[in-house]
Amino acid sequence: MAKSNATTKAKNTQTSGPASSIQPILNQQFDAPKPLQKYGTVSQRLPIGLDEKTRQQSVTQLNQLLADTMTLRDMYKKHHWQVVGPTFYQLHLLYDKHYEEQSTIVDTIAERIQILGGVAIAMAHDVAELTTIPRTPRDREEAPIQVSRLLEAHQIILKNCHDYAKQADEAGDDGTNDVVVSDVMRTNELQVWFVSEHVVDTQLVRSE
Repeated sequence: MAKSNATTKAKNTQTSGPASSIQPILNQQFDAPKPLQKYGTVSQRLPIGLDEKTRQQSVTQLNQLLADTMTLRDMYKKHHWQVVGPTFYQLHLLYDKHYEEQSTIVDTIAERIQILGGVAIAMAHDVAELTTIPRTPRDREEAPIQVSRLLEAHQIILKNCHDYAKQADEAGDDGTNDVVVSDVMRTNELQVWFVSEHVVDTQLVRSE
């Protein structure tokens, strides 16, 4: 009986206290404290065996690849929506497939930046400021023009991949080298092949 009374008393104590507030605390972005980490810096949060100079170099280069990859990814989605002409069906599907593959690369690059202790860019305005890929007009363009713009963007990314992979290898950053070669470079090279074949000048109906 004594145990039962003690249990009841404890329950009453728990329920009779002040109720917890379930009101969300809004507008915390105003008068916010300092950010957890400034963009452009690296922190040794993970013991991955790389010095700060090496990690800083890799983060800077990976953020450039990230900005260009996000731009190329969005170019594919734009062209997917707007493509017209006799190859509409094939290009409509191909553009969307490549969009999904570039989206996967975006995550891979961003995660590598975080592993290195850096801060990955994420917002459209930051991408627009950093990318080296020429701005695509808002207009709807013919399929050969779309393909040409995509191939130019791929070439910019691939040129950087060769430079960045070599520098990462020389610095001993094997993880970044692997991401650049295995994920970014090989996917872009394969996509270049698939896209460029659409602008080979061959007969659609009759061979010569």
